[in-house]
Amino acid sequence: MNIIVLGGGMVGSAIVADLSKDFQVTCADINPQTLQSIENKYKVKTLICDFANQDEVKNTIAPFDLVIGAVPGFLGFNVLKTIITAKKNVVDISFFPEDAFLLNDLAIENNVTAIVDCGVAPGLCNIMLGYHNKRMILDSYECLVGGLPLVRNKPWEYKAPFSPVDVIEEYTRPARYKEDGKMITKEALTDIEPTEFEECGTLEHFNTDGLRSILFTMPHIKNLKEKTLRYPGHATLMKIFRDSGFFATEKLNIKNTEIAPIDLTSKLLFDAWKYQPDEQDFTIMRVTLTGSDEQGDLKIIYNLYDVYDVETSIMSMARTTGYTCTAAARMVLNNTFTRKGISPPEFLGEDEACFTFIENHLKERKVTFTREIYR
Repeated sequence: MNIIVLGGGMVGSAIVADLSKDFQVTCADINPQTLQSIENKYKVKTLICDFANQDEVKNTIAPFDLVIGAVPGFLGFNVLKTIITAKKNVVDISFFPEDAFLLNDLAIENNVTAIVDCGVAPGLCNIMLGYHNKRMILDSYECLVGGLPLVRNKPWEYKAPFSPVDVIEEYTRPARYKEDGKMITKEALTDIEPTEFEECGTLEHFNTDGLRSILFTMPHIKNLKEKTLRYPGHATLMKIFRDSGFFATEKLNIKNTEIAPIDLTSKLLFDAWKYQPDEQDFTIMRVTLTGSDEQGDLKIIYNLYDVYDVETSIMSMARTTGYTCTAAARMVLNNTFTRKGISPPEFLGEDEACFTFIENHLKERKVTFTREIYR
């Protein structure tokens, strides 16, 4: 099987590293230096591709059996549409802001299996939800999740595994969640609360718009919430920046030059939030499900804590996101998952064989989670 990975960034390169152990893998990116590094490290083929040029994308993916989408979010929807139009099965982690279900009819028409949002969150947390939604009556779902540097350095006490502009977008987009069956929308960075974790001490969590497809695929669940985890104080600092206009997208005229504040802020934060070589990170996630089954009331708590892999120099956020993606890719290739159309990760979790495959796949790569059951 020939696989092409579109995007050679932090997560894309981890996907290449994992899949190239068992398949013929090619990586495409617009940056020659990125591709040279991947080619040298993993001994795979590489191709230059401008993901903003859909004709170029279509020609690039033509010879391949499966496409992995790991492009920047602002390009993701159009790239996915091109992949589906080319009749290629795809697993995507681009996390674009558009509604992927707008492409569902197109994917069915082209007989395409298109798994979207297949990372850690969204991704693995959805898979957990999908599994239990088929096996119990759920009243509530809550996911607390974040990726952070192991060493805290002021003033930010944060590093971005992705582009700063993608992180900032989480801090500006209104957060949607469900409470007592009602859809609620609040500003991001609100409802800041502390929570203690055995592995890393006290973290704060706050509202962000992370539920995505769950809001529409799980309408029967009365309470749905996802909140982002950071070191204490980060949300207040980001709120000051946002409310002061540093994240605004409307251009200002400064000395006869038009510039959007967000562009300047992202540029300035790029180096400050950039992980340095061998700088270690961790990913932490707690998923809480409550409801009932034939035996009565039931509460299930999943805990995941993963750290930078010193042996491979692959960051935790790349591991947890990338390896969930490669599990899905393998299930498409071995026909374990064959559903046509757009499939968010909760659809994968519904099937016992898929859930077990993903859990074992992650465990083999030392990404493990615990499950606590209370009755």
